[in-house]
Amino acid sequence: MREYLLTLCITAAVTYLLTGPVRKFAIVAGAMPEIRARDVHREPTPRLGGIAMFFGLCAGLLVADHLTNLSQVFETSNEPRALLSGAAVIWLIGVLDDKFEIDALIKLGGQMIAAGVMVVQGLTILWLPIPGIGSVALTQWQGTLLTVALVVITINAVNFVDGLDGLAAGMVCIAATAFFLYAYRIWYSYGIEAAAPATLFSAILMGMCLGFLPHNMHPARIFMGDSGSMLIGLVLAAGAISITGQVDPDALNLYVGSEKEAVHQTVPVYIPLLLPLTIIAVPAADLILAIVRRTWRGQSPFAADRGHLHHRLLEIGHSHSRAVLIMYFWSALIAFGALAYSVNSASMWIVLGIVFLSAIGLALLLLPRFTPRTPRWMERFVPPRYRRRGIPALAPEASTPASATEQPASVAPGNRAPLVSGVSGVNGATAIGGRSRPVDRRKAGTR
Repeated sequence: MREYLLTLCITAAVTYLLTGPVRKFAIVAGAMPEIRARDVHREPTPRLGGIAMFFGLCAGLLVADHLTNLSQVFETSNEPRALLSGAAVIWLIGVLDDKFEIDALIKLGGQMIAAGVMVVQGLTILWLPIPGIGSVALTQWQGTLLTVALVVITINAVNFVDGLDGLAAGMVCIAATAFFLYAYRIWYSYGIEAAAPATLFSAILMGMCLGFLPHNMHPARIFMGDSGSMLIGLVLAAGAISITGQVDPDALNLYVGSEKEAVHQTVPVYIPLLLPLTIIAVPAADLILAIVRRTWRGQSPFAADRGHLHHRLLEIGHSHSRAVLIMYFWSALIAFGALAYSVNSASMWIVLGIVFLSAIGLALLLLPRFTPRTPRWMERFVPPRYRRRGIPALAPEASTPASATEQPASVAPGNRAPLVSGVSGVNGATAIGGRSRPVDRRKAGTR
């Protein structure tokens, strides 16, 4: 666990430190598109944040390759190299799109090429666990098509949800955290080394998102752009493919008793192939709704609009920060609910807890104008919007007589002097405390 934490911290530190220089580079390079009709932000903001995230990914893999235990992942598996190759392809396409706005079909082709690069190097689905049946071996073409489809769907799901400051990075970080805990349990509890690459991918993905979030929270100073959203979507898909298609349920027979029970234990992992990802079910649902909505209107599925879930939260009255937190809540509920179910699927308390938290989530959705207040002892740890605001009383000496502050009606328009710091002046004098004092024009900045 210490080596994973070290890899996570190094990835987060590199991403965080590089984001500032990348922001300056994006401004110089002109990667600041004009405000579009569907955009939520009000000022042009630089993109290309995926550059810092990509170098964070490279730093994480480099550090892991030199650690005692994690270096075995690189010796026994080619999946880290496959991930780096596919990430380089998808990152390059994203950088070009952030700068030149390439066509949607070209990006789709690039996503398929990136997935194909990973498949060629061994990161593919070999078999599919089916409940009640067991593991079903896939042919080479079946595994390739399923892998490419999962990668493309996950990339676009994350890309579609990247519409508010800090939304995509936070939701993917939540999903990566839940996935890391599950993969770590598969590796160390059951001793299955095939789950080691997925555990490493999840830890690095958490570092990439945590390092970028301080720069991307509202109001964002830089956007990750397609170079970042497609990159983290590919890394998340790579982890799901690795643990789903590489971990054989037969290896769990020694621990759970039978193959059917072993398949049942992997439910939270192979369900992502069908949804395609329970750990990012909210972006996946947003993707499906967007495709249906645009197709119903006779538009291209890749045509952008303002009908996403986060846009609807803003329309019903939620603030920018509250809409992001609500999306975080639902993502965490689904991801960690699936994680808890994988640990003890027979517990009724887990189901009741999920139902209770869902009711809280629905209440938050129906109260868009409710502003919670924190206790006074916690005010220093929360943003100013959640602090209690008192109205300071005016000191007696700070009050100004009305006769000194108001312009007399009898003064001719040509004799009125300009206002200086909110106090009216007549014939070059200012009224302070009821007395007239001459104005030093050199200090006042007048000629």
